[in-house]
Amino acid sequence: MEENPKSEEPKKVEYLRPEDFKHTKEQLEAMKKDLYERLNVRRRKFIDRIGYAKWDPFQVPFDPIDIRKDETGRTAKELNALFMQSLGDNPSPDYEQAVAEFNVMLVMNKEKIRPVFDYCLWYAEHLKRNGIEL
Repeated sequence: MEENPKSEEPKKVEYLRPEDFKHTKEQLEAMKKDLYERLNVRRRKFIDRIGYAKWDPFQVPFDPIDIRKDETGRTAKELNALFMQSLGDNPSPDYEQAVAEFNVMLVMNKEKIRPVFDYCLWYAEHLKRNGIEL
């Protein structure tokens, strides 16, 4: 019996992490200096403007949004699907879009979302104290 190719798990993409680099500080500094010296004048001016000491040519990029996870280990897409499933009814496309954007911000930078979260908790309690139900 032939297996359905869609049922296979997607391959996990591996990314370099800081611990993957096995160079000493001295080696990294020598490579940094070599890179700087080989740059064209225009690029050097940019680095000089930000400061050579602040320039990190070996900076590890952020994970793509679609593989970043929250504290529960779920991606923004998974959180979105879970929430929409919990609603039961079909929300409007604008509602779905707002939830999707919120989940991306939550996974990317939870500290940016924290005030909104705290306010929502406070407001729900405020409504409850005043006998109002949404």
